Amino acid sequence: MVPMKAMILETQPMAMDGHDHHQMMIADFRQRFYVVLGLTIPIMLLSPMIQHFLGVHWIFPLSGYGLAGLSTAVYFYGGWPFLKGLTDEVKTKTPGMMFLIGFAITVAYVYSVAVVFGLKGEDFFWELATLIGIMLLGHWIEMRSVAGASKDLELLVRLMPAEAHRVIGNQIQEVKTDSLKEKDIILVKPGEKVAADGLILEGESYLNESLLTGESKPVRKIKGDKVIAGSINGNGSFQVAVSHGAKDSYLAQVVKLVDEAQKSKSRTQLLADTAAKWLTVIAMVAGLSAFLYWDLSGESLSFAMARMVTVMVICCPHALGLAVPLVVARSTALSAKHGLLIKDRTAFENSRKITVVVFDKTGTLTEGKFGVSKVVALQKELDEKEVVRLAAALEQRSEHPIATGILQKAKELSVAVPAVENFIAMTGKGVAGTVEGKKVLVVSPGYLAENKLYFSEGFSTAAAETVVFVIADGVLAGYLALSDQIRPESAMAVKTLKENHLKSILLTGDNSKVAKSVSDTLGMDSYIAEVLPQQKWEKIKELQGKGEFVAMTGDGVNDAPALAQADIGIAVGSGSEVAAATAGIVLVNSNPKDIVSLILFGKATYRKMIQNLVWATGYNVIALPLAAGVLYKQGILLSPAAGAALMTVSTIVVAVNAGLLKMKTNT
Repeated sequence: MVPMKAMILETQPMAMDGHDHHQMMIADFRQRFYVVLGLTIPIMLLSPMIQHFLGVHWIFPLSGYGLAGLSTAVYFYGGWPFLKGLTDEVKTKTPGMMFLIGFAITVAYVYSVAVVFGLKGEDFFWELATLIGIMLLGHWIEMRSVAGASKDLELLVRLMPAEAHRVIGNQIQEVKTDSLKEKDIILVKPGEKVAADGLILEGESYLNESLLTGESKPVRKIKGDKVIAGSINGNGSFQVAVSHGAKDSYLAQVVKLVDEAQKSKSRTQLLADTAAKWLTVIAMVAGLSAFLYWDLSGESLSFAMARMVTVMVICCPHALGLAVPLVVARSTALSAKHGLLIKDRTAFENSRKITVVVFDKTGTLTEGKFGVSKVVALQKELDEKEVVRLAAALEQRSEHPIATGILQKAKELSVAVPAVENFIAMTGKGVAGTVEGKKVLVVSPGYLAENKLYFSEGFSTAAAETVVFVIADGVLAGYLALSDQIRPESAMAVKTLKENHLKSILLTGDNSKVAKSVSDTLGMDSYIAEVLPQQKWEKIKELQGKGEFVAMTGDGVNDAPALAQADIGIAVGSGSEVAAATAGIVLVNSNPKDIVSLILFGKATYRKMIQNLVWATGYNVIALPLAAGVLYKQGILLSPAAGAALMTVSTIVVAVNAGLLKMKTNT
């Protein structure tokens, strides 16, 4: 493993101390570079080769020892990071970049000192000084470039305010944010950041959640709405009942997920790691081979040494080792900033293979806000209010969007909702319970067909309506029809998928009429309706059996089997529940355009990785022969300093290319 890669990953900020450590390292390399630069000037002026080139003769007694003394300072002070890295890699038996650089400068230093003390040949002191100086400069510049990879995530960390206004009775106390506990009440003033996740107790305002969810427009929040720590308040003020402490907040979970994703390895990373290890071996073998070839060919010992040093420096697997980690750091941070949370790196990178996207309907392609459009009582002794009352009694215990619509209807009709006992949720079929001594069920049409329950009354609904039936003590009491509006972004999402040659399929437990209406309206390739959660799993498997690479979108709970079976599981609409167990990717919002953005961004990320790998590999294929002196007789020869400069440039190119990764969200 290349140490610099580990260094990069360690700088990803689970806390600001990681950022401070990285800044300290940048400052250390900067300081060492300037000291070495100051020492390099007299070293070059005392070098016989440089004096010959300038046409001067400044040799004086003991000048060789003075040159050795200055170079010793450069070797130990300027070369310390590389020498320490060499030692660490030898201890862990993982020779890499630091081993090659440390070995190369040690060979150059020891040989040059030996020349001063009597060995025949020319010293490498000025090459040693310039080599170390350029390596320090390269690392300094590179680390500054790399710092940008974690900048977006640092912005998330900094969103959390240091202090909060805790409300105790009629008093307000200024407290540290990390001291807040569940059920504490805090006041959020205009323009401030929300200090903790929770529910609004009183007041209302518009909140900017763009850095948390990717939603660019301010979101209106009223009493009872959830708020996320780190959101920026608008002009209103409100009180929040804290739902949990800072360490369990949505923001903390996001940072943790991103940190874990950045440290996880995909096949692409493993490929790069393997290539870097082999390049280290090749560089060592090629360096020793170059030395033996030129030494046995009759060239001077210093020339053979220079070839070995140049090969080992120029072929350091630095750029190759950073090619993937830099893109990983950049992509995961950008994704989190736009409400796309990557738990499984391999799943994210495999998004380029997707051939079909399977959409859940409710809350993804549609608004998920059902409104009751029709209420029909099927018994003479019952009226519409009674049907709504019985249905609302059960649905007050449910979190399904249909339940919200029914409860809203009860509120509109001023119906007093009775209590329910023995509540049972029948997955994919409905809910049941006891209301005022009656056994009441609110069920789907599929439940009626399964239990052979029919009625003679005329029954008709609009294509896009969803119907639930109310059964009281075994008698069909009535039904409610609800409709859900298609999201305005859904059509554009489906269109963009088609433009990228990806199929879209609607998979829903709703009836065929509704499914067909939604599918036709959006121009989807096909639909599968009236399926239970366990059947969704079977349908995903069927698609895979036909050779499709399937991405499944769902809520992470009812769709868990299908999400687990899909090649890529995408949990949507999770809000603060970011750690959906079965999905490799979590979308904070239930917006279909985010799914498309995720897929396209996954493809762009993979392209960046390949670009970096091709560049890093291609550079070494060309650089190694030149460093070894293949074109020496044609007058082309690279010095150790030139080799160091080229290695540094290749690494910076990889860092800059990773920094150019952007996320397009205007789907």
